[in-house]
Amino acid sequence: MNVEMITREDLNAFKHELLTEIKQLIQPGTGQTKQWLKSNEVRKLLNISPGTLQNLRINGTLRYTKIGGIMYYKLEDINKVLEGR
Repeated sequence: MNVEMITREDLNAFKHELLTEIKQLIQPGTGQTKQWLKSNEVRKLLNISPGTLQNLRINGTLRYTKIGGIMYYKLEDINKVLEGR
């Protein structure tokens, strides 16, 4: 059995790589990115369930704006959550 040790530096490097890839996915090269995303777009982006998104709203981790029954999330806020700020 081969055992590999994962250090904090390894996890930080993985986090930065993952964030870079996510940023590339949400920022197409020539097109303009959306400033606000709907709930289904956020769930797809973060690969989370509706319940998890609701928990992020309830505990104040992810801010949102509700207009006419539709919840919108600022892309900048999502990036801050991903970066751990």
